[in-house]
Amino acid sequence: MNPEPQPIPAECRRLLDREVRLFEEEYARHFLAGETKPRRIGAPYLLHSPVSTRGVLLIHGLMAAPEEVRPWAEFLHARGYTVYAPRLAGHGTSAPDLARRGYRDWRASVERGHALLKTCCESIVVAGFSTGAGLALDMALRRPGEFAAVIAISAPLRFKSVSSAFAGMVDGWNVLMRVLGGDRLRREFVPNDPDNPEINYHRCPVRSIVQVKALMRKVYRALPGLSIPALIMQANNDPKVAVRSGRRLHRRIRSAGKTYREVDFPLHGIVRGEIGLTVFADVEAFLNRLTWKSDGTISES
Repeated sequence: MNPEPQPIPAECRRLLDREVRLFEEEYARHFLAGETKPRRIGAPYLLHSPVSTRGVLLIHGLMAAPEEVRPWAEFLHARGYTVYAPRLAGHGTSAPDLARRGYRDWRASVERGHALLKTCCESIVVAGFSTGAGLALDMALRRPGEFAAVIAISAPLRFKSVSSAFAGMVDGWNVLMRVLGGDRLRREFVPNDPDNPEINYHRCPVRSIVQVKALMRKVYRALPGLSIPALIMQANNDPKVAVRSGRRLHRRIRSAGKTYREVDFPLHGIVRGEIGLTVFADVEAFLNRLTWKSDGTISES
C-alpha cells in the first residue's frame, strides 16, 4: 500500500518563510549593482515529497548559492526525497557581505536548515558540494545520531592555487591595515573564475579562503570519529581542489561504511551539466545500497 500523501507541516512552512525573509532582508541590504545575482539564484528552497519521510539537507559551495545544487536537488526529489537547500550566510547577496562572514555563520545556516527539515522528515542525509561538502561532514561529525548518512562532493581539503597558501598572511595584513587605517594597502578580494558565472561571485574574499581552511582542518582532525555511511567524490582533474583531497578524506574515515568515487572531469563544478548525471547516478547507487530502518537510521548493505 502506498503511503498517504502528507502536506507540508505548519512549522516547516514557518521556518521556511523565516529563511526566505532573512534572505530578502540581506539581499536588499547588501545588493551591489553588477555583482548581485537575481533573487531566484540566492533564495533557499524546499522540494517537498508528500509520500516520503526521507530527506536530504543539500548544501551549496563557497561564492555560490542554493541554485548551484538545484539539478541535484531535483534529481533526488524525483526519486522521492524531500530536499532542502539552505542559503549559507553571505551568499546570494554580494562579495562584501561574504567577506564579513565565517564558517561559524555558515554552520548556523546549515543548522537552521536541519531544524527545518526535521519538521517533515524522519530520516535525513546531509550532503554538499565543495565547501558545502565540508559543512556536511562537519554537521555529521558534530551531531552524531542526527543524520543517516553523509555525501561529500569535492570537499576542499587542499586548494591547488599557490595564492591560497598565502591567504592567511594576506588576511592578517588586512586586519592590521584596517586597525591602522591603511585602507589603500588592503587586498580583501582576489579574482574568481567561476564554472557557473550566472551563479557565483566573480571575486573571492581572502578571509573566506582562510575560513574554509579552518573548517576543513577541524573536519579532518575529527573524521576518524565518523560512524555513519559516507560517500566521498572528487573530480580527478579538478583545477581548484587537489584530487588528493578526496582520497585523504576517504582514508581518514575509519568506519566500514565508506565509499569513494572519482570522476574523470577537468572542472571543479561536477554537480551541474552532463557530468552531474554521472555524479548523481553514483549518489543514487550509494543511497540505494542503504537499508532504511523504522527508527530513521540506515545501514549500508
